[in-house]
Amino acid sequence: MGDFEKKDVKKMIDLRKVAGVGVAALLMNAGAHAQFISNAPQRSAAVKAEAVQYLYPEQVNLPAGKASAVTLHFRVAQGLHINSHTPSDDYLIPTTFSISAGAGARLESAIYPAGITIALPADPETKLSVYTGEFTIETRLVAAPGNHLVKGALHYQACNQTQCMPPKTITVAIDVIGK
Repeated sequence: MGDFEKKDVKKMIDLRKVAGVGVAALLMNAGAHAQFISNAPQRSAAVKAEAVQYLYPEQVNLPAGKASAVTLHFRVAQGLHINSHTPSDDYLIPTTFSISAGAGARLESAIYPAGITIALPADPETKLSVYTGEFTIETRLVAAPGNHLVKGALHYQACNQTQCMPPKTITVAIDVIGK
């Protein structure tokens, strides 16, 4: 190779090095940007609230072996409703609360609130009995002696004005102290 060709090859190598650094920086920046974009939806999904949230009580002290009143407080997310315990049609899923056997407390009874009546824009003639906002369930629990983390279950189906989500059950955790 002559001097002319060696200089040309050296310039080409130098240009490739410079271009390679620039491309690498560009790719790193794009990769960081893409990672930021791809992480954003994951963060918002983790923050997503349940359709129904158990509010309180977190702990109750009850006389062991005696049925005692405990009021459970819940909140339905804004823009949603759930069927009441006594929905207006047989095919609708009622809201129910239960406690599994052997949980350290048993559910003697539950009194559900009356639902409010709504009509959806798609079918104004059909009236639905639902819960919206905050609601309570008046229970009577019988606690075994001792401290028990009781995991009750609220089963419901949430809907908005146009569609319903699949039925769901959330855990209602209560520290029950039977004395």
